[in-house]
Amino acid sequence: MLRLLGLLITVLTAIAVAIVTWPQFFRLERTFPMAQVVSLRPITVIVLAAVCVLFLFLSLARPVRAFAGSIAVITLIGAIAGGGILLSRGVGPGGLPDATGTSVRVMTWNTAGGAADADVIARTAVAMQADIVSLPETTEEVGIAVAVAMRALGSPMWVHNENYEGWDANWTSLLISPGLGDYAVVESTVEGTTNTSEVPSVVAMPVDGNGPVVVAVHAVAPRQAYMADWRRDLQWLADQCAADSVIMAGDFNATLDNMARLGVGGADLGRCHDGAAATGTGGVGTWSTSVPSLLGTPIDHVMATAGWVATGSAVLTSLDGSGSDHRPLVVQLEPSP
Repeated sequence: MLRLLGLLITVLTAIAVAIVTWPQFFRLERTFPMAQVVSLRPITVIVLAAVCVLFLFLSLARPVRAFAGSIAVITLIGAIAGGGILLSRGVGPGGLPDATGTSVRVMTWNTAGGAADADVIARTAVAMQADIVSLPETTEEVGIAVAVAMRALGSPMWVHNENYEGWDANWTSLLISPGLGDYAVVESTVEGTTNTSEVPSVVAMPVDGNGPVVVAVHAVAPRQAYMADWRRDLQWLADQCAADSVIMAGDFNATLDNMARLGVGGADLGRCHDGAAATGTGGVGTWSTSVPSLLGTPIDHVMATAGWVATGSAVLTSLDGSGSDHRPLVVQLEPSP
């Protein structure tokens, strides 16, 4: 009887480890609570490794050696698989190559309802030589203050924004360098039919038709009560990545795991590819600043369609004390050959 119970527990453990390691196989990556669990992949790897060590010690006892050894092997495989996925997306410090005459630097930073100071945002964007700055949870007033400060530092920007009624987090601001041309914001609605559902995104189109469509992203967080809205937001964002030249940046409130099966033709979301994952920082956590970046969750992204190639990226950890609970992400893009 005990042997059968041990076998049952072993089988259930194997299934559980498979689900938390690769919920995409079971089509659970956007269901509660697996959507939240898989976004905490670094923590999952640590927990599985700790369980493995515990059961290795238990396997020293002869009566439970086979059972404990089986659990140790299963959790070891899960930890190795999860760690391998993180390494494949990149957990290095990253870096940005020298800007060229054709490169576009994109920075995204969720400022937590304006918690980050406008001067800090501006100095960071100028230091990063950003041509596009996506600022979820940033009001029009703060967005203008950032642009004014950037102009004083020699980097003028046009300011665009969207807002829903409510507090500061219901704003998203988008700054675009005049060097990319004139842009106009596509009209949206608060029903989410032409925008994200609970918090707004900004879709900016080049007035003359030349240049990329630029989307400043803010999807609703996948809280239990908002799971349906979150799934709709991700699908809406995937639909925005349909043109040949699209650049999306912002707080997607989703990891690459959550985006599984939303990509087209091998892309990550719609026809967009993740710039950080392509350049070695896709596994570095941009949220929350309360934990080390290698334990955090990469929910802020810079994505682009095949008209662009990512050549470098960096998650800025030096600003963890700036007030925001997100880290800035910068990606350099070059037009595809």
